[in-house]
Amino acid sequence: MLDSISAAHHGVVGYTVSNLDTGERLTRSGDEPFPTASLIKVPIAVAMMEQVNAGALSLDDRITVLRIEKVPGAGVLQFLHDGAEITIRDAAWLMLTHSDNTATNLLLSRIEMRRVWEAMERRGLPRTKVHSKVFLRLASVAPDSSIKYGLGVTTPNEMARLFTLLAEGKAVTPAADSVLMDMLDHNEDGQLLQRYVEGVRAPHKTGATDAVRTECAVFFLQSRVVACAFTKENVDQRWMLDSEPQRTMGALGRAVVSAWPKAVARRP
Repeated sequence: MLDSISAAHHGVVGYTVSNLDTGERLTRSGDEPFPTASLIKVPIAVAMMEQVNAGALSLDDRITVLRIEKVPGAGVLQFLHDGAEITIRDAAWLMLTHSDNTATNLLLSRIEMRRVWEAMERRGLPRTKVHSKVFLRLASVAPDSSIKYGLGVTTPNEMARLFTLLAEGKAVTPAADSVLMDMLDHNEDGQLLQRYVEGVRAPHKTGATDAVRTECAVFFLQSRVVACAFTKENVDQRWMLDSEPQRTMGALGRAVVSAWPKAVARRP
């Protein structure tokens, strides 16, 4: 089913789906690099929590939102008054629940992009890279890759591995991972893999550009199922709910949930 949905799409589709409790695994172009769009914000958050765990940062550290830091696109910080103060926890929350671009850049100023690279390499994810701050490609640390992939790059297998680590409490520490999973649980974008899914807990993060749609999620079904789906080179580049990339991602999510049904509620 997943392959037939992918083959019908006018663009390139890759995915990795792993059942963490049974060991079942499905993949298509699992080792192929794909643009991440805003999905790269999850590796940024993991690197942030690593720094918190090491004592280099605190979630309660204060950040001042200056005019020069504000960028357009997703998020609410760009609309706050200049000089507003938030915490690192606030910035992380906004980055993962609203995909706030200004919050992302504020965190990258504290963490540094190369530390995100190193954090992913320590977890065996060497192809997962953030290239620049959002809307600041001129300051890219990898200009050639930025041109090809945009904000970040990964593979379906690597991002599925990162979400598996988060689900198992092994990305940073169980406590740190629980904080991030709670943030991902409150992600407000339900238009991709979540589109046709109801009543299922699914901490997730999405990403989108004109030619790209991405999402990784942990579906709490009868088993815990990590599903990471990527599209690139989409022919239909419309920003609307019923564009082909949106429908393809929705169909993939529905197929995953249909393969492993919802958990049965226990009687008291």
